[in-house]
Amino acid sequence: MPRVLLFDLGNTLVRYYQPSAFKPILDECIGQAARCLHAAFRRGERNGAGEIAERTAAEDHESPDHRVRPLEDRLAAIFGIQRTEVPGLIEELCGHFMKPIFAIAMRYDDTLPTLARLRRAGHRICIVSNTPWGSPSGLWHRELLRHGITNHIHAAFFCRDCGWRKPSPHIFHHVLSRMGVEAGDTLFIGDDPRWDVAGPAAVGIRSVLIARSGVSADPGVPVVESLENLMDRPGLL
Repeated sequence: MPRVLLFDLGNTLVRYYQPSAFKPILDECIGQAARCLHAAFRRGERNGAGEIAERTAAEDHESPDHRVRPLEDRLAAIFGIQRTEVPGLIEELCGHFMKPIFAIAMRYDDTLPTLARLRRAGHRICIVSNTPWGSPSGLWHRELLRHGITNHIHAAFFCRDCGWRKPSPHIFHHVLSRMGVEAGDTLFIGDDPRWDVAGPAAVGIRSVLIARSGVSADPGVPVVESLENLMDRPGLL
């Protein structure tokens, strides 16, 4: 039995968006941040809409080596501000940027009951998740609390905590070290074969793919349609 169960967050425990639907959401996020910035300076827009759109498009990518690109740096580049220009401003911009993403969140019905069952069965449970555009971990810890997940887990690790995104082995090594567990004593449950199967496999962690949206995995990777199936399928746990 695996001692530690590692769960992805987005579209595994809580539904947010599919990557193909991100562009209009990103536009809303930038709009929210722009309105916050306008209110902070109490004067006209600092940059034209076209310039903001060009800068946003230039920032809409992740590092090829999976190193985190922090949201604070991206927003500073998009809006042409210094991170220290107004105390607390960049942190406030991050909060406003994330509002449209948090607004569409929906916790899956099987999330809390399954986490509770797994804890009662003796498993230690952790969240291991990337964050959109390198958004700060603190915002996501509050999101876990909002969805009632915090009381059902032992720890949560986001890409910002170690500076690397899944599928980089760095984030998985970070989690194993912090939890004091070997790769062979863990199991990863997630929805994306790139991040939640290939990434863990590179460091020796087994995975289960949850196919809520019909994704498929390579032969040999167990697939379940819901979290409830984790405890109903012999051999998974």
